[in-house]
Formats: sequence, structure tokens, C-alpha cells
Amino acid sequence: MKNNQIISLFSGAGGLDLGFKKAGFDVIWANEYDKTIWDTHQYNFPDCSLDKRSITQISPFDIPDCIGIIGGPPCQSWSEAGSGRGINDHRGQLFYDYIRILSAKQPKFFLAENVPGILLDKHKPAFLAIINEFKQLGYNVSYHLLNANDYGVPQDRKRVIIVGYRNDLNKRFTPSAPNEYKPVLRDAIWSLRLSKPALDKNYANSNDNLSAPNHEYMTGSFSTIYMSRNRVRSWDEPSFTIQAGGRHAPLHPQAPKMLFVEQNKRIFVPESEHLYRRLTVRECARVQTFPDEFIFKYKNIADGYKMVGNAVPVEFARQLALVIKHDLSHEILLNEKTRPLESIPTKL
Repeated sequence: MKNNQIISLFSGAGGLDLGFKKAGFDVIWANEYDKTIWDTHQYNFPDCSLDKRSITQISPFDIPDCIGIIGGPPCQSWSEAGSGRGINDHRGQLFYDYIRILSAKQPKFFLAENVPGILLDKHKPAFLAIINEFKQLGYNVSYHLLNANDYGVPQDRKRVIIVGYRNDLNKRFTPSAPNEYKPVLRDAIWSLRLSKPALDKNYANSNDNLSAPNHEYMTGSFSTIYMSRNRVRSWDEPSFTIQAGGRHAPLHPQAPKMLFVEQNKRIFVPESEHLYRRLTVRECARVQTFPDEFIFKYKNIADGYKMVGNAVPVEFARQLALVIKHDLSHEILLNEKTRPLESIPTKL
């Protein structure tokens, strides 16, 4: 085992993986059960071994030794907008498979990410029980509610970050101070103003026919739930949270903000209806700070939106990883001389 090797659970398309890779870690093994994601992960991480089984079927003996484990167990069970069943949902219980593997591998650190809903009062007993399980395994654990917009990401996206350092390291994770500059939509997608709709029935275009890879948007009607709120942020604001579904993608900032009619009802500005379109998959990826060379593989555009929306923003992950790298710098060498936390650019 090299001293920068980590493994990734519930990897998805690999936003967290890529952020840690950019910080100097080497993701040598990953696990993802959703077959619609496999081609994307393998294309973008050709040197990483991808285990495609359900995590419930994976023995710790199948996983290589590592200095760290990263991953975000499925969040739908804890979401305020989702089922909200928490630990009573089988997806919420997957946290215990994360704990099972952590217990067996005993790496120097772990990081888990989840939605703010996990901190709701109704979930608090289960959440604190999970934190206690981590502590019982011999980790100094802290958790923080952070907004990715404070860490180089052009969207409002609040997430709970749980980090544990093995007790023998005598370290405790504290996130870096928020960046002074908060990026906005203009920083991320101004150069992508020319776009195309998806093909009939929202099938994907060939990237050869697009001005940028995956630069295509979902077409179709907007639900009454969608039309109950303004879905437009201006060029000089951060995006709304990118969700894991194209139907709920934010609208492009070329359009004026939706007009209030009455409670839970908005409309598009009359005679400007042609300006209202959803962000493309690539625009959502830019908002999530994926580089354009990161290609999402899908046949139906809905799978592209799902992969992008479920990911941890790459730059957010990188900045978290840099803190961990710095904290562990006296214990490990990440293929370079130990040095203070890297400076972070003020703009994308």
C-alpha cells in the first residue's frame, strides 16, 4: 500500500473521487452498484478498479488496504424533500455497511457526505447513533454543515460533512475558512450560451454534434410543483442546488425571474417564454465544478442529470481533501514534500 491510496464507496460518477485526486490522493478502488453510472466512472477513472456489486455483498477482504475511505451513502432517506424515513429505509441503513468496512480496514481517516436533512430532529437519534458507532471504532469524529458556495462552487449547496481521524493520529478535522470570493453562474457557464435540446424522447445527441460534451438540455413540460417557485437565478448569483433529476434542473439565467401569481404559483414572463429552458447537463456539470474533459456517458439525458446532481462538487471535495492532506502531512507523504495547505484561487 502506498501512502496516498484511498478507496471510494457509493462513488457515483466520481465527484468526490476527482476532488481527492486533484488534491494528491490516489483512488485505487471504488464501488458503485448503479449500472447506468459504470461507463462514466470507468471512462474517467481508467486506473481505478470499479467493483459493481452491492456494498452489502462486498467483503472487506475484497477491498485493498488504504489510508482513507471516502463516500456518501445514499441520501434520499434523509432528504427533507424525499421519503424522510432515515434509518428505517434500507438506503439509510447502508451507513452501517460503510461502518462495517471502516471497522475492518481501519484507515487513517474517513469522510462521509450527506444532505442537511440528516440533522433534522426526527433523525437526530439515528444520526447520533451513527456518529457514536464511528467513535467506537477508534476515530476522532467531527461533523459540519457547509455550503459549497463558500468553497469555490457556483451554487448554494448545503451538505453535512463527517470526517474522522484515527485516534492514534491525535488530530481533529476542522474545515478551512470560507473563501472570500463566492463564484456565480457567470463564472461557470457564460461561455456555454449556445446549446441544443435533447433528441426526441430526451435521448442524447452525439457529442460530435454539440458545442461542448453533454451540452444538451431536457425538454418537456414543467410540473405544478416546479412552477410553485421561482427557478431562475441571475448571472451574478450562485445557482440553485443542482438536483439529481432533469425535470427539476434550474432554469438558464438568460430568462427573467418567474412572476409571482399567488402562493405556490409562478408563471413565465409573458412574451419571454422562449427564454426559459433548463440548464444543460454540461452546464449543471460546470456548476458542480466538473471539468469539460470529464465526459458523462448515457443514452437517456435523464441519467446524465442524475449522475451530475448526485455528485459531490469537485472543487468542494478538493478543498476538503486539502485540509485532510495538510492534517496528515506529518504522518504520510503524498508523493511530494510536506507543505502548508495549498493556496486556493479566488475565481474559477
